Amino acid sequence: MAAVVDSAWIDELSELLRIPSVSADSAHKDDVQRAAEWVCAFVREAGGEADVVMQNGRPLALGEVPASKGGAAPTVLVYGHFDVQPPAPLELWESPPFEPTIRDGQLFARGVADDKGNLYMILKAVAELAAAGSLPVNVRVACDGEEEIGGHSIVDFLGADERGADACLIYDGTMVAPGRPAFNVATRGLLYFHVRVRTGERDMHSGLYGGAALNALHVLTRMLAPLLAEDGRLAEPLRAGVAAPTKEELEGWAALPPGAGELANAGGRPMDERAAEEFYVRTFAEPSLDVNGIAGGSPQLVKTVLPVEAEANVSIRLAPGQQVEEIRDVLEQLLRESAAPGADVEIELASAAPPGLVDPSSAPLQLALDAVERVVGARPLLTRSGGTLPIVAALAEKGIPTVLTAFNLPDCGAHAPNERLPLEYLPLGVAAAREILAAWGRL
Repeated sequence: MAAVVDSAWIDELSELLRIPSVSADSAHKDDVQRAAEWVCAFVREAGGEADVVMQNGRPLALGEVPASKGGAAPTVLVYGHFDVQPPAPLELWESPPFEPTIRDGQLFARGVADDKGNLYMILKAVAELAAAGSLPVNVRVACDGEEEIGGHSIVDFLGADERGADACLIYDGTMVAPGRPAFNVATRGLLYFHVRVRTGERDMHSGLYGGAALNALHVLTRMLAPLLAEDGRLAEPLRAGVAAPTKEELEGWAALPPGAGELANAGGRPMDERAAEEFYVRTFAEPSLDVNGIAGGSPQLVKTVLPVEAEANVSIRLAPGQQVEEIRDVLEQLLRESAAPGADVEIELASAAPPGLVDPSSAPLQLALDAVERVVGARPLLTRSGGTLPIVAALAEKGIPTVLTAFNLPDCGAHAPNERLPLEYLPLGVAAAREILAAWGRL
């Protein structure tokens, strides 16, 4: 499966990887814009037209590359995101996150797997086919720079767009294992809340007031505790609408790498004794709630006080079948019901995205399965993704068949220090995209 890597491709991709397009940090607003401009410049160099268009104050990279022979041809939408996660903690990186570095046959950089490297593979395939005069489809490029913060600009764009497409190709996710590609036919949704608690006017002496006055951290942790999963299942109100996996899906997941190994490879520890056994059911088909960050008081300095302010970021991944509005209301109600009398509670919904479902029987997906099998030598497994990609639900609503796949491994370090991409997957992903586009020319 090893493939020769063109050093010019690495140099080209490295240009994009050097742009610190961290959408979660307003200090990098201009860098997100630069990444959008890089994508547009690449599309123009491939013989197309492209411009950065502002939507909801955020940049979209929108462009088109016409089919080589002109005339009637299928239209393919290409999506990817050019924003990246913050690189912190920086001290855990073995090389600077925005200076691409090759070690042990892998390319290290923030965003190399999620999603700049994968997006590059598709764009490079389009460019190569166009340069050879053999691009069989009209390609529409629509990429955003806010996927990592749950932004909806691309969803709003698609909702207003009347041109549509015959199929959509997205590289964002992971392979199952080396040499084992996967097509994700479902994604989980997301609700992300910021919760603030205030219990007084100022911090108080814990010796004089402890046991009598409210402690904001106590209030907040007691609000959160009833929401946490027991044996991998959330409380029933938070499971409303869950669509159970089919027997065929469960049989397919049983053939995936053991959950214990997936947890170990990621450096994680099982939540409970059944977590490894139920790994795929829990991450593919169940909602999950996580406290993503909590602050209050003084966790470093010794200060014997009752903190009167505490805050937390809380997210819930929605399983296929669940509705954003219903679970949003339930979660907020549960939080408020657990708050202590006398505490001031603010709950802000920072972002929301519905779960997405893809029709595995669609002609574009079946053609893509054959195409990737020809390139890789293994037929992609049909799986689900535990992550969230807002555009998937929007594409389904527009009736656009979607192939959601990727060419990196589960231990690629996405969202973590030392994010990496095996160099051999760069030409493999390009070749697979070329084969898919060629197959879709017959739609």
